[in-house]
Amino acid sequence: MLDIKWIRANPDGLKANLIRRCDVDFSDPAVVSLLQKAGVEPKRSKAAIEALLPHAASISFPKLAPLEALDAERRNAVFEVEQLKAKRNQASMEIAKRKQAKQPADDILADMKSVSDQIKSLDEKVAGFDAKLEEILMTLPNILHAEVPSGGGDEENVEARRVGKPAAFGFQPKDHVDVATKLGIVDFDRAVKIAGARFSVLSGDGARLERALTTFMLDLHTGEHGYREVWTPYMVNANAMRGTGQLPKFEADLFKLQNTDYYLIPTAEVPVTNLYAGEILPESALTIKMTAYTPCFRSEAGSYGKDTRGLIRQHQFDKVELVKYAHPDKSYEELEALLANAEEVLKRLGLAYRVVTLSSGDIGFSAAKTYDIEVWLPSQNCYREISSCSNFEDFQARRANIRFKGEGKGAKTGFVHTLNGSGLAVGRTWVAIMENFQDEGGRVCIPEVLRPYMGGKTHIEPAA
Repeated sequence: MLDIKWIRANPDGLKANLIRRCDVDFSDPAVVSLLQKAGVEPKRSKAAIEALLPHAASISFPKLAPLEALDAERRNAVFEVEQLKAKRNQASMEIAKRKQAKQPADDILADMKSVSDQIKSLDEKVAGFDAKLEEILMTLPNILHAEVPSGGGDEENVEARRVGKPAAFGFQPKDHVDVATKLGIVDFDRAVKIAGARFSVLSGDGARLERALTTFMLDLHTGEHGYREVWTPYMVNANAMRGTGQLPKFEADLFKLQNTDYYLIPTAEVPVTNLYAGEILPESALTIKMTAYTPCFRSEAGSYGKDTRGLIRQHQFDKVELVKYAHPDKSYEELEALLANAEEVLKRLGLAYRVVTLSSGDIGFSAAKTYDIEVWLPSQNCYREISSCSNFEDFQARRANIRFKGEGKGAKTGFVHTLNGSGLAVGRTWVAIMENFQDEGGRVCIPEVLRPYMGGKTHIEPAA
């Protein structure tokens, strides 16, 4: 959540941020006119962003108008309350003097009853303004870091580096569905029977590989990268979802349990980030590093027709998550370290990948800066996302009220910076192994680092 004080001081900066995020109505006649004058198409793009930014102050954003009006009314009401409370305090002192002098104070007492009633009424009014302001603030995205490249979507993400060479085959490689089906380690038909589309059943070495990947990732992050493993509930309440930014904006993507306040988690980010909600941590405790395995549940609203074949986009999938609470002065240093921790999984598995910096039009609602790690998939002849590593700065911490305080005299409290990243999405890593390590005979070579977790096996063999 954004700081209302920052918004008051930077109204044009807020508008510029919304433009950079392409959170602007490209059909607005005023916007269309500005873009036409610049010779730019009225659609999400880097060119459109750059054309609109100089005119940020003059562009109308419907969601900001009620925010400004409510904030002004609230400040006026608060000023009135403060004036009345000062009057009440002064009257209290006068009453005390009269009583000491044994003089009547009935006139002041009567007046003070009226003042107290006004204060109570205004306090209720301010509380109402606070609730409405928070409701609007909850819908505003985070402020982007200055280094985030402007762009309209994923096509304008910026590649940072490539690591490893894509696998070369002397035959036409199959996709993971055909490879795993022939091996007899995945069953989509029975998954449909017991659950429906976008579910799968793994068995035999397929199930063992999923478990091996999960355990390997957790062992690496806890044993070498210094994360503390936590095991959390797979259901959380609405407050937790609001804390990390899933609510209210992304409710359609969530699975909610009927007649309860519980939601199935879309990622371990939600329960792990909220573990310290409402708490003040000692500054000396930062950075706090946690990792967790959880299944993740997503409705995939709006994704129908995309990646319907196989394991790429499922309603339920496994993930190992990395979460950090960092000091604001060190959070970007911690982001680079978190990214390196996630990359190390792919390096040890021997999978080719690339790292991209997400553009302003592709980055998530809560993030200030995000790197995506994309693994090479031979069947698609491209890199596909396997991890997102983000710094949210104090955006989530404000929503969940997670603060830190120094230990010296007069030390002030501040909001921690939260970070997270997949380390990694287990199902997509499983897919990458199926595709990159297949041979012409239908076997899949097990990466050496996983063999101890697979009972020493070197290959997954076709079903007899």
